Amino acid sequence: MSLSASCDSVSQKRTLSSLLAGRVVKRPKQGDDQHLQEAAVQLLEQQQDLCSLLREVEAAQLGVPLAALSVKMVLERLMEITGTEEEYKRRELLTSSQRVQLFVLLESSRDLLSQGALCPKLLWQEYRRGQRLPQLEVVYHLHFYNILTIKHILESDEGVRLWLVAQLKALCGWTPPLGEKEAQQVQQKVLSTVLGVLVGTGFQLSHEPAAADRRISLLCCSVLDDMLFWLLDTVDTSLTLQSTVAGAELWCQLFDASLCGASASPEALKRFFTHSLTQTLTYKPRLTVSDAITLQNEWTFAKAGRLLTNFFRKLAVIFSVEKLLDHLQQVLETHEVNWKHVLCFLSTLLVYNPCAEPCLKELLSRLLSSAFEGYDLENMITAFLLARQGALEGPCIFPSYGDWFKKSFGGGSSCHVTSKKSLVFLLKFLSDLVPFEPPQYLKVHILHPPYVPVKHRSLLMEYVSLAKTRLADLKESVEDMGLYEDVSGAGGAVVQPQCQAGQDVEKAVSLFESTGRISATVMEASIFRRPYFLTRFLPALLTPRVLPVKADARMSFIEALKKADKIPAAQYSSYVESCQRQRQQNRSEVCVDTHDDPQEFLHDQLQEFRKLIVDGNEGEMSAQLSRISHTLNVIFPGRPDELIGQTVIKLHTDTLLSLELHIKVINMILRYFCQCMLDASRANPPNKQSLWASKFVSILLGNTHLLCSLVHRLWHLFHKQGSSLSAAHLLGLAAFVVHLHASTSHGPLVQLVPPVLPKPVPIVTALSSALVCNTHDNMLFCARLCVAAVCYGICRGESLPQQQQQDYISSSLYKKLLYLIPRLLPEARRPPADGAVCEYQEENSLGLWSSATHSNSTWRKTAWCLWRHSAFCQLQHTLQYQLFFTEWLSNELRVQRSEDALSDPERQEYQQWACLELYLSRPEQQGGCGGDMKLLCSHLLAAIMDQQLSEQNLEKLHHRASQTGSCLPDILSRLQELVYEMEVSTPDVCDFLFELVSQRCSSTVSSTSSSISSELSLQHTLTTWNRYTRTHSISRRSSRSFSLATKTFLCACVCVTEYFWHSQQCYSLK
Repeated sequence: MSLSASCDSVSQKRTLSSLLAGRVVKRPKQGDDQHLQEAAVQLLEQQQDLCSLLREVEAAQLGVPLAALSVKMVLERLMEITGTEEEYKRRELLTSSQRVQLFVLLESSRDLLSQGALCPKLLWQEYRRGQRLPQLEVVYHLHFYNILTIKHILESDEGVRLWLVAQLKALCGWTPPLGEKEAQQVQQKVLSTVLGVLVGTGFQLSHEPAAADRRISLLCCSVLDDMLFWLLDTVDTSLTLQSTVAGAELWCQLFDASLCGASASPEALKRFFTHSLTQTLTYKPRLTVSDAITLQNEWTFAKAGRLLTNFFRKLAVIFSVEKLLDHLQQVLETHEVNWKHVLCFLSTLLVYNPCAEPCLKELLSRLLSSAFEGYDLENMITAFLLARQGALEGPCIFPSYGDWFKKSFGGGSSCHVTSKKSLVFLLKFLSDLVPFEPPQYLKVHILHPPYVPVKHRSLLMEYVSLAKTRLADLKESVEDMGLYEDVSGAGGAVVQPQCQAGQDVEKAVSLFESTGRISATVMEASIFRRPYFLTRFLPALLTPRVLPVKADARMSFIEALKKADKIPAAQYSSYVESCQRQRQQNRSEVCVDTHDDPQEFLHDQLQEFRKLIVDGNEGEMSAQLSRISHTLNVIFPGRPDELIGQTVIKLHTDTLLSLELHIKVINMILRYFCQCMLDASRANPPNKQSLWASKFVSILLGNTHLLCSLVHRLWHLFHKQGSSLSAAHLLGLAAFVVHLHASTSHGPLVQLVPPVLPKPVPIVTALSSALVCNTHDNMLFCARLCVAAVCYGICRGESLPQQQQQDYISSSLYKKLLYLIPRLLPEARRPPADGAVCEYQEENSLGLWSSATHSNSTWRKTAWCLWRHSAFCQLQHTLQYQLFFTEWLSNELRVQRSEDALSDPERQEYQQWACLELYLSRPEQQGGCGGDMKLLCSHLLAAIMDQQLSEQNLEKLHHRASQTGSCLPDILSRLQELVYEMEVSTPDVCDFLFELVSQRCSSTVSSTSSSISSELSLQHTLTTWNRYTRTHSISRRSSRSFSLATKTFLCACVCVTEYFWHSQQCYSLK
């Protein structure tokens, strides 16, 4: 096709040569030569290319169309700017100078196009002559200047598809030189524009599309699918080049709602994202359901590649969780799926969307209902896989598998209870899973079996027997089949057992890496060649080394054997401890890369998490917490069955953490939590913050090994290092304790060692026992911590119902404030006047937490605001938050008089207020005496007689005796004062006192006569009481004149105690 013939259809206008010819007729007059010369120079300056000017004249003389001539001129200039194909392959984008020249050319070309002097179709045909193809940036600029659109190129040239895919991959993988911000911006614009055109053209909905439109739509979809498959192949290939990974990450970043615009409508974008999600979930479906059951533990969010999870997040961002789960269900019902992608997508959805948990529960319920209605195994296995995947993300994301299984099948109204056929269907399904089940799921099924009517109990027992047999096999219960036998079959030189074991280990690890399964040879050896397996193979496998943070093939193989119960627990624990010791010894030699050091790796993760809190990106925060949880599981390895039922951890109050690594990690966790809390509080009050703190604490509760170390560290901080904590640390730790209390329902219990408390208690209750109030310094620290904790708890639960508010306020910390605030703040002993209440209402609007965190505020001011706060006062009407008189007496008797915050007169005034004004008139149901002075007297007497036993318990707990003296003399004085007051109003006070002491000793004798230890305890108590009544009471006669009742009471105490002493001696002789 000739150059002239190709543009016959192009409209012709007068050429420059014809215009010049017209001007020739108008000859200038003589004398106008100078003016003519100036005009010619101006014309040449505007044209800037004499050759082009002459070529146009020549074209007119030869009869060539102007548009064809313009195309030839543009292409020649374009080639001059971009260079040859070999030259621009070295650099994916133009240089800055080339770009400037190209802009000038395109401006001129656009003017020619507007005048009809340039043919876009001819321009592309001439460009493609000789199989030449431009740079993608050049195509982008042609599109941007509306000279030659990308859609037009795709419509006119089918061969451009392969070129476009290659150009997109190359440009994605190209890294701009350092400092060239313009190149980076152009790279982003080119890729986003091309993607927008492809999406808009390929997914624009048309009711009756023409054949050409369908063809171009399929072509665009094909290009987008090729790029998608390239991204997914990059995710699945471990040996991918770094440039390819970076290119795939850049392509992933382009998937954004900002694509909506001139090129793609919102509807087209939704269809594109839906199509991409479907393609991803169904890409290379090579894994079977049994593979999914076996390998599911390796497909959690933390273990999945960040590229894949980020891509899933990009695809999901414009849809609701309900629509995403509905689409997932539709894909599972109509396609063969890639189970790894399906389960990783579900994990990503759960981690980034807090509202995904109830939606997933609803989906699981629908799947189970559908499964039992039609006895559909596909819906059944789908429900189990999805439920387990959610449980793998931890309790802060989704309930445990045990909880879900109990809720789904543990009740009499469950789906499987409707008929015997349904029951058989469930048990048959569970039985078929047994050969592939990880042990922890079998344990759940046995410990929490499905509900079965009594008449069908035998069916359940068949499954339980099968599951127990499988567990017994995994635990190597057959002990008499482990004779050593050489089955190597190798001839020639004899291989030493150590070398043979090392070779076996390497081969077993290699097979596991390639198949993802423990080889049958290893499993058989663990049973039939038990001596070799235990004494040769396992020691060779469990050689101590520095464990990498990201599990390698050897670590994964060890974990698989451990989960299959092929490694004895003691041997595995010894291996982990040896690896940790070796890390400490070889830190300077081995940990060259910071990502190989778990402490440094955790530091980087926590630092990034802190930045995310400042940015307020809740989805990214959840994702980062999952990664932090995975790292903590590497540092604090645990057993997979730890969370089956509520565990009890032992808190050794006299033992510090032994491993230096654990101490540093725990300190790092607490330090970063405090910093994050302060950062978050600067932006929002506690009730306006996200759930980051609750999720942070939840991942710690999911690791019993970590939690045990954490509780020990908090105990020693509160008990021994409280005065050294800064205000920032104290505020952060207070909030941390609040969230620990809020997680009590799914957290373990704590047993103090020595067993001071009678039974295991929640974590915060155990930690509160470390907050002793026996000295001035201890009282101040306890008050500051408890004020901060209760303030945070009240503000955190401000918008919640009252019952849920109590989840954030620990009763043990609240009671300490009920004891400390009136003791340390005399103004708190008086009810507020009306004016003070009004003033407080204005101050209350500023917020308690702002008062607690303000740098100019003091703990006394904050405590005074808290004391008058309505929410704080309302809690005193709840039984569990009431401080009984007996509890107050116990706290007061622990105070060391010489180190008290109060002087002797101040302490006397405070104790008299507490006894006579606070507790005497308070109803008995609220821990008071109901106005009965005799009851008040009996409480005082009982507390005094129990003092010695209480001191013994406290010595066990706090390792200090009462060398400085307790407040027992002061309480005795209060008792004497009360007896003196009673003498005036009660005539039979002497009989009452004698009877009171007699009954106390009689009950002690009758209740303690069954054991020698109790008998000795009674004798010790009587001796102590006798000593105290003689030394602390009678010795004071010189300082004041006692009434008859007081003297009678003191004599009664001495006589009664001596009487019961002799009675006990006689009982012992009998």
